Amino acid sequence: MDAKVTWNHDMSFTGVGAGSEILVPIGSRPAPDQPAEGTSPMEMVLMAMAGCTAMDVISILKKKRQDVTGFEVRVHGDRAEQHPRVYTHITLEYVVTGRHVEEAAVQRSIQLSLEKYCSVHAMLSKAVPIEHSYRVIEEEPAAAHSAGS
Repeated sequence: MDAKVTWNHDMSFTGVGAGSEILVPIGSRPAPDQPAEGTSPMEMVLMAMAGCTAMDVISILKKKRQDVTGFEVRVHGDRAEQHPRVYTHITLEYVVTGRHVEEAAVQRSIQLSLEKYCSVHAMLSKAVPIEHSYRVIEEEPAAAHSAGS
C-alpha cells in the first residue's frame, strides 16, 4: 500500500492514494466564520476508522439479510491540550436505519468488526480508549398517496 502527499502552497497539500485525491490543510484552521478547506490529518484518522468499521458492519448486515436502508458511523475524538495533541478518547456511534433490523445482528456485526476485522480500530485501540454505541431506527413506511394527488 502506498500513498503520497504533495505540497500545493502555503500549508496546503494534496494527498493521493490508490488514485483518489484529498486536500490536506496542515496547520491552523480558518476563522470560525470561514469554511474549512480540505480535511485535516487528525480528521482523516477518525474517518479512516469510521470507514473501516462501516465497511465491515454493512457487509456483515447484508450477509445476515438485514433490510438496512440507511447507515452511518459517527465518530468523535477528544484531543490532548498539549502537543502532539493526540486523541485521548474516541467514541463511535453506529446508526442503522431499516425495516425489522434485528438488534442482535447489529450488535454481532459491530463486535466482529471491532474485535476481528477493522485494522484501523485494532491499531488505534492500542493507543487510545475507544467506546462505541449503536441505535437502530425503524424506517417508517412510505405515506400512502390519496387518489388524484
